[in-house]
Amino acid sequence: MADVTDATFAVDVVERSHTVPVVVDLWAEWCGPCKQLGPILDKVIGEAQGLVELAKVDVDANPQVSQAFQVQSIPAVYAMKDGQVVDGFMGAQGEPAVVEFVQKLINMSDAESAADEGGEGETPADPEAGAFISMPDGEQAIGEPAVIEADSAPAPPVDVEAIEAELETLLPNVKLEDEARERFVALLDELGNDHPSTNDWRRRLTTALY
Repeated sequence: MADVTDATFAVDVVERSHTVPVVVDLWAEWCGPCKQLGPILDKVIGEAQGLVELAKVDVDANPQVSQAFQVQSIPAVYAMKDGQVVDGFMGAQGEPAVVEFVQKLINMSDAESAADEGGEGETPADPEAGAFISMPDGEQAIGEPAVIEADSAPAPPVDVEAIEAELETLLPNVKLEDEARERFVALLDELGNDHPSTNDWRRRLTTALY
């Protein structure tokens, strides 16, 4: 479970949903039904053993995400997969209904995975490559020697002006083009979380995606 903000939504939810389905729980501290639903979501998604992830958004603190979903009332819950909303509901639900909602999302992913595995030339020939794909931290583990080597050398200076110019060019295309969105996120990583304009670019990305 992760608390998501306007600034982190694009990466923690939209981008993450290309790897694993993400359930977004839009709530507020004053909302009684939200407090009833929240623990049920925590329990059911916790029992999914990583097949689905939960992102919680406080709508009072993060109005841009709320506006992006055009939320009329809370609690509002949305399932996101591959950067798109694929299901959702509003209002407090009992545990059986939430289990059914989450299981439907898991089944959707299983069906898509089975279809992908049936495609020609899509299964890695190297068994270790297949294991890497299924490991949440696989990329870091596989790339560890390169990371160590890179850390030992001084980092090149970041050309902020060039990065922001490219971000501005990419922004109109991020909703429809996967490559543009992925490049946009990579540039934000290059710019760094400490740069004063990074959060503003992330908010603009969230707005552009919806």
